[in-house]
Amino acid sequence: MKISVFSFAALTSGVLLLGSCNSKQSTDSSATTTTQAMADSAAHGDMEHSVMSHGTATTGMIAVMANMMGLMNAVKPAGNTDHDFAHMMMAHHQGAVDMSALELKEGKDATLRVMAEKISADQKKEIQDLEAIATRLDGAPTNYKSTDPADPFTSAMKSSMDGMMKDMGTGSGNVDQDYAQLMVPHHQSAVDMAKAELAHGRDTKLKEMAQKMITAQQKEIQQFKDWQTKNGGKPKAEEAVYECPMGDGGQSNAPGKCSKCGMDLERKA
Repeated sequence: MKISVFSFAALTSGVLLLGSCNSKQSTDSSATTTTQAMADSAAHGDMEHSVMSHGTATTGMIAVMANMMGLMNAVKPAGNTDHDFAHMMMAHHQGAVDMSALELKEGKDATLRVMAEKISADQKKEIQDLEAIATRLDGAPTNYKSTDPADPFTSAMKSSMDGMMKDMGTGSGNVDQDYAQLMVPHHQSAVDMAKAELAHGRDTKLKEMAQKMITAQQKEIQQFKDWQTKNGGKPKAEEAVYECPMGDGGQSNAPGKCSKCGMDLERKA
């Protein structure tokens, strides 16, 4: 079945089809691609601009992520949890395949290249399996309200996207570092989506797939974090720095109150 429009408020829109990411022009065009996505998204009120304000630091991997969100935004919900999860996850998996292709094309780290090969092969196979299930579920009865933000399944799927976008970072311009950095929130988003399917889906085979996704991608998340620790990068949560706006030296690695004056700490990094 062809993928059409799926209007989750957290997703970007207006992104060009990927393919340029596998060409020599990918890095040069990525900033323009993502900037256009941010502009279109802000114009339609789809998301808070601050979530995607990457500016000139936008890199090839960031552009691939933005394109993936455009593809996910192009999935039209049918109102059946299993059917819609399958279509959303196909687009989500394609993002991992495309990021892995860019890592294999331009990345230098042997460990990440092995991971990229495995992730690409695994998720291509799952895309095929998801396509077969989605086709089988065409015309399945509705069982949730895709346009109601309060619907548990709609809320869970939107939350999975919100979390991924907030944890994307700005990109370093180094393909290996950016691949490791972005695959962590990407995989976590897939885990959250799969958990939503387990909680609200009804198709036995699809729920079995969802559980396998959770197990595999949680393992890979840890592998990426281990690589970051060994190679000069750290998970985003460890890099966060919150400082007191009064400049009195109050600082923390988590949101909260200044221990000296009681004001709300502001994120600086």
